[in-house]
Amino acid sequence: MSARSRAVWPLVAVFTAGYLAAYLLPTVVGRLSAGLGLSPAEAGLVGSALLLSSATAGFTLASRVERHGPRRLARLGLLLAVTGYGVAALTTLIPLVVAGAVVGGLGSGTATAVAAAGIAAQRDPHRASTLGLLCVSATAGALYLTIPHLGGGHATPLASIALVAALAWPATRWLPGAYGAERPGETVGAVGAVGAVGAVGARLPHRRSGTVLAATMLCWSLAQNALWGVSGRIGITQAGLSEVTVGMVFAAGLGSGLLGVLGAGALGARLGRAVPIGAGTAIIACCVVLSSSARGLVSFAGGEILWNLFYPVVLSYLIGLSASLDPHGRWAVLAGSASSLGVACGPVTGSLLSQYAGYGGMGFTLCALLLLVAAPLSAVALHTSGRPLVPGSIRRRGGTPAAVVAGRGAGAAGLLPQIGVPEQEVAEIAIASRARRRRKVLAS
Repeated sequence: MSARSRAVWPLVAVFTAGYLAAYLLPTVVGRLSAGLGLSPAEAGLVGSALLLSSATAGFTLASRVERHGPRRLARLGLLLAVTGYGVAALTTLIPLVVAGAVVGGLGSGTATAVAAAGIAAQRDPHRASTLGLLCVSATAGALYLTIPHLGGGHATPLASIALVAALAWPATRWLPGAYGAERPGETVGAVGAVGAVGAVGARLPHRRSGTVLAATMLCWSLAQNALWGVSGRIGITQAGLSEVTVGMVFAAGLGSGLLGVLGAGALGARLGRAVPIGAGTAIIACCVVLSSSARGLVSFAGGEILWNLFYPVVLSYLIGLSASLDPHGRWAVLAGSASSLGVACGPVTGSLLSQYAGYGGMGFTLCALLLLVAAPLSAVALHTSGRPLVPGSIRRRGGTPAAVVAGRGAGAAGLLPQIGVPEQEVAEIAIASRARRRRKVLAS
């Protein structure tokens, strides 16, 4: 296994531990309501507090991962997650449960920030983010199938999140420590570092594109989780399905999500980022309408399964897009934190919209929001992607691609254009005509 391959898997492990709380939020909120006697609104507020603390950690650490070192921050985040979720699982005192959820959320946000920064430094951020989503989807799917057989109460899902965080701890030894203090033989690039020492404090690039991306990802995530927060009630009250049937539909949706992640990994960059993001968001908007207006099993299951199929596909490209804006991972962390903020506000938004506009009205409102944000998301992807240097993009006389010809020579590989790397921007240089230069010489 190459050094770069070894660098990805520790990040995937930390990514899984950080993202898992958001994936298990519906069952966490449901168990808090049933096990502690909280009302649905109160349990939802606890879940929102968890995600808000996670987003706060991401915003705080966006430019500090390099300064403190990924290994140190990852271990701090995992320790907070194990402690916070563990305490919340072991007690029935509501203040302690809330405090534990908030502390655990800070740990999840810290771990996610480290993983996002490391993924941005990879040669192929989309592949790394796809592996992370595949791992967290598989873990969440297995827990959704296992937790119902482990008894009721709020302890099981919270303890599961703490256990996954503890299992991710050994992977942190492969992450770099504070820069300038790596172990002997350890290089920054070999362990997936997010940049060199001199890059710390560098100016944040692509500010306009990054701001648009973060704002639209907040709205994008809010729309997704507004539906996710009330999907169970739609299936039971409007579609007339039993709780067991709704659970089976959700399990099938998670399975389709795994297929979506695998499909995104296989597709890669063949279509660029703008097409999967724009077209995928438009398809998700249609699925939201289908699911929210469902009156039976076929329409409800079709909307939920198709939605869960395309959601991780678009999310993987959005993560890759945010990582491409800054090789040090700051935009990846900021956009991910904005997405967490949208996740936290989603259930409340869904409840309010369904209360005042009905499930159908909520679906059309969320559909309009998704179609509205699809345009700026696609625009950012088009603006920042750049043209790939592939055979045929530069041709010598005779039609042979220059990059291929150069690659066959015996010169230094580092000085030659590599196939697949972004093409350098061309700067226009004004050149005065020969006659004009001659007149200037005579005049002088």
